[in-house]
Amino acid sequence: MRFTSVAEWLRWQETLNPRGIDLGLDRCRPVSKALALEPAPFPVINVAGTNGKGSCVTMLECILVRAGYRVGCYTSPHLRNFNETVRIGQQAICDADLMMAFQRVDDARGDIALTWFEYRTLAAACWFAASNVDVAVMEVGLGGRLDAVNLFDAEVAVITSIGVDHRDWLGDSRDQIAREKAGICRAGRPAVCGDPDPPPGLGGAAADIGARLYVAGRDFRHALSGDGWRWTGPNGEISLLPLPGIPGVRQLGNAAAALMALDLLRSRFPVDSKSIAEGLAACRLPGRLERLEGEPEILLDVAHNPDAASALAEALQSGPPAVRCVAVFAVYADKDIDGIVRALGSSIDAWYVAPLPAPRGATGEAVASTLASARIHVPVYVHDSVANAAAAARSDAGSGGRVVVFGSFETVRQALALVT
Repeated sequence: MRFTSVAEWLRWQETLNPRGIDLGLDRCRPVSKALALEPAPFPVINVAGTNGKGSCVTMLECILVRAGYRVGCYTSPHLRNFNETVRIGQQAICDADLMMAFQRVDDARGDIALTWFEYRTLAAACWFAASNVDVAVMEVGLGGRLDAVNLFDAEVAVITSIGVDHRDWLGDSRDQIAREKAGICRAGRPAVCGDPDPPPGLGGAAADIGARLYVAGRDFRHALSGDGWRWTGPNGEISLLPLPGIPGVRQLGNAAAALMALDLLRSRFPVDSKSIAEGLAACRLPGRLERLEGEPEILLDVAHNPDAASALAEALQSGPPAVRCVAVFAVYADKDIDGIVRALGSSIDAWYVAPLPAPRGATGEAVASTLASARIHVPVYVHDSVANAAAAARSDAGSGGRVVVFGSFETVRQALALVT
């Protein structure tokens, strides 16, 4: 196929395989081999997790770049522009390079109907290989074992947290989900778990694979210290660290997991304390407690499960108070909507709810019904779009108020289009 723009490619890729989510490596493995990507021609750090994986990836990227390495970075999904998800040296891929990578994948796939995620994962790897990166940090899209990123054997695998999400694909319990995420581990190679209370299935699966698992609170630790924090691992302590540039108290756990991964790679990719401190302080990640200054203040967060909503509630309660805090909330129907709204109930003065696109999106009426069932005793207003919900919420919050936009990447993406 031949296209003249990235937008055309993206629209076409979404129609290539009608199943938006279709886990498994059988389709993309032969294409990967045809592209000479197996084994990967560059070292890989793979990062999975229910929450925090994007933050951990960004921290690893920032630190390794400051240590002087040529770092490829692959994340998903995007918020402002698709190109931002594929980077080298923290610079997004340009349209010309992206089109070239897409074309290489298309030439190699034959009649194999790749999913959109498989297509873009292979395209990112093609660009990293052509650009001779020193190391690639890659974010798993869904689960781990059957995710396209798992084509590439990780030098070290990182699992940031384990919660119950994506039940239709990963299972109904933390233990089942942990086993799926452990699929990114490799025999004879280390793995890091940033969750201080992992279910037994994680350790069992890692042991079955033959990976050495390092667990937060057991093998490495972190603690606040003065205006910063310190990290302690198997080989010593790093003190006087700055707080990560990505806001939120739970980001220290993600940072601690990133430092454990780097410690395990120290013989191949040595990183000094100055690079660690500078990288942590400089890291930024859109859509994670992202504040847009103005009146009212707008806070954007991609929280889309109860654990993430709980972290958002902690941030609201521990941060500077607002005269009035109202929510713009739109979510997918397969999420634990009841758990999300209960986690935030006491932090919100009014809810402005809207639908997300079919077939996955929950209707505004369905979200309002869940809020009523959860006994959220504040006003709930149903709107026909995120745009209209956001406009009404901004008017309600007024001067000195705060609008919290959350529920999914798509919710934040639509809100960003209105204010940037």
